[in-house]
Parts: sequence; C-alpha cells; structure tokens
Amino acid sequence: MTYLQQTRAVAAQTVLKGLERRNMTGEYCPTKADALAAVRRYLQPGRSVAWGGTASLEEIGGLEAIRASGCTVLDRHAAASEEEQEEIYRQILFCDTYFMSANAVTMDGVLVNLDGNANRVAALCFGPKQVVLIVGMNKVAADLDAALSRARNIAGPTNATRLGLNTPCVQVGRCCNCQSEECICCQVVITRRSRRPGRIHVLLVGEDLGF
Repeated sequence: MTYLQQTRAVAAQTVLKGLERRNMTGEYCPTKADALAAVRRYLQPGRSVAWGGTASLEEIGGLEAIRASGCTVLDRHAAASEEEQEEIYRQILFCDTYFMSANAVTMDGVLVNLDGNANRVAALCFGPKQVVLIVGMNKVAADLDAALSRARNIAGPTNATRLGLNTPCVQVGRCCNCQSEECICCQVVITRRSRRPGRIHVLLVGEDLGF
C-alpha cells in the first residue's frame, strides 16, 4: 500500500463517521474493482434502477453492469425524443435505486452537488427509494468552503468542457458565476443530512474518479 493509499484509507474513515452522524451510510472501496462489486449488490433482477450524469459510475464499469443486470433500467439516453426523455426523467423519481456521484464531499460528511437541469439533485433530495453515490477520494474536501470551491472551479468547468458547452468557465478554467443559457450550475445543493436513515449510501473509492 502506497503512502497515498494509506492516507486515503484513514481519511475515508473520518468521512464515513461524518456520514453516519448525518443519517447517511457509507463504505470504503480501496479500488475501482471493489466499487464495482459493491454496485453489483444493488443489481437484483426485478429492481428498477437509474443513474444521473456520472463519469465515476462509467469509469468503474457500472453502466455495463447495470445494463446487463436484468434489472428494469430507466435509461434516458435510450429515449427517441425529448418528450420521451422528459417522461423517463419523471419515472426515475419512482425507481428503487438511483446511482450518481458527488462533485465534492467534506471530511465531516456533507455532500455538495451542482446541476443544470436539476434531475440529478432532484433524485438525490427526493424520490428514489435508495440513492447510491460513487465518490473518488479525489473529491474529498477539508470543509464546506473547500467543497463548494472544488465543485465550482474543478467539477463545473470540467463537466462543461466534457459536454461541449459554451460557458465562460470553459474559456477561463474556473467558475465565473455566470448567467449563461448553458450554465450547468443552476442548482447548488448541499446535503447536510438525510431525513430517512440510510436512504443515501456513499461508496468512497480510494482511486481518482470523475471530475
């Protein structure tokens, strides 16, 4: 185990204790393979599953596992029209398990997420019976200020670039607090506690994932 791996394993335990105090659960997965094995536990035939825009889930092989699982898969990307996609967005709020990531998480277990359409943060806040977040330890921040800064100045510009958007952050590489029509941080959601115990489960992964 490298020094970085040792440090991340220790830090993860601090985050997990913070999540527990906030009515959320979590576990530490040292590798992407461990995280994929954890995701597979939720893929029981007959369950309905969906996911938000998450590079982290894709990077661990989670999308392939979901599509091959035998679950009822609510995939907005399979929609034939915008109207059908909107309907799938609504159906997702009734699913059994929703997979996503976080743009940042604090050492004491607060989740921070930006969203443009708000479908991802909407599902996090209410709807699906269970929400599972796959979060690389590269997204752990010391406190809320650092988490918000990470979300706005690293995750936001990188995701806007990935999506090919024409926003100021793409041009300068940091958040400009813009009012762009293509802004992807219309919603800034801070999840400091879950009303329902254990509804939100966080898989902390000891490798870099996502942005």
